[in-house]
Amino acid sequence: MKRTLRLTVALLLLTVVCSQPMYAWSDPGHMAVAYVAYQRLTPAKRARVNALIRLNPKYNEWVHTLPHGISQSARNRMVFMIAATWADQIKGDHEHVSDGPSGGNRPPSDGTADANTGYQDQAMHKYWHFIDLPFSTDGTPTTPPETPNALTQMAAFRAVLASTTAADELKSYDLVWLMHLVGDVHQPLHATARFNQQSPAGDDGGNAVTVCNPQCGGKLHAFWDGLLGSERSPSPNLVISRAQTLPTPNATSAGNVNAQDWIDESFSIAKSSVYRSPIGAGNGSFTITANYRNNAKRIAKQRIALAGARLAAILNDELQ
Repeated sequence: MKRTLRLTVALLLLTVVCSQPMYAWSDPGHMAVAYVAYQRLTPAKRARVNALIRLNPKYNEWVHTLPHGISQSARNRMVFMIAATWADQIKGDHEHVSDGPSGGNRPPSDGTADANTGYQDQAMHKYWHFIDLPFSTDGTPTTPPETPNALTQMAAFRAVLASTTAADELKSYDLVWLMHLVGDVHQPLHATARFNQQSPAGDDGGNAVTVCNPQCGGKLHAFWDGLLGSERSPSPNLVISRAQTLPTPNATSAGNVNAQDWIDESFSIAKSSVYRSPIGAGNGSFTITANYRNNAKRIAKQRIALAGARLAAILNDELQ
């Protein structure tokens, strides 16, 4: 009886772990990416994205959350910021469904994984949020990233946004996804999976690594997600105040719209700066030090600023 009970509890815990949603940057981070991008858009492209965002099913809800008495331009900017979180919002809206194994974090095999059909699609597509480039620290065999993933989908969305014939309804869907995924892949743990004896199937972008910060039980992935704040649905004004402290990215780097380069950067940062002391070879728990936290915040601010600048470069040059 006790053995059966222990097995049942273990299976329940495994189900909970495997069903945890994949986030990259919490809402403040994604909203900050959008704020940076919006500031860099040309007037014509601002007008275009404003029109496309209005087609999102959540648009009226977003508007109703904004402060009263703000200008139309401020309203447009804030709604654009909130729209960058839509791809995470649908993970808990009770309308969209988890559409693959491992809690939806792996693509289904029914031919729908790379569907790009617009808002009528009720799949969460959690596996679009990342691309796990593998590395091993002890010779453990690795497996390549599954497809579709963030890289394949950003290419698909950009093609639609650049099209002169695609319908605006589809462009609206692809715009909010692209806004989100550009932010996602600039988070180092959304481009990485560490393989070792403790995680022979990969550590799920740090989701298998436990940290103390200072409370124990958190995950390394979540620690990096929340470096610009971890509030759910924060005030846009709060995010703007934080975004205004971000560094100005190098102009050459800001103009680099090659998504593979962004992912390679994140992968390199993960190996050199995420999986470094005090993060050891196993799965923890590891205690986050002040030095590690400060370095992580510096990197996060740089990556969020770069993501926003690069998103703007894409929209200014490609959006039709």
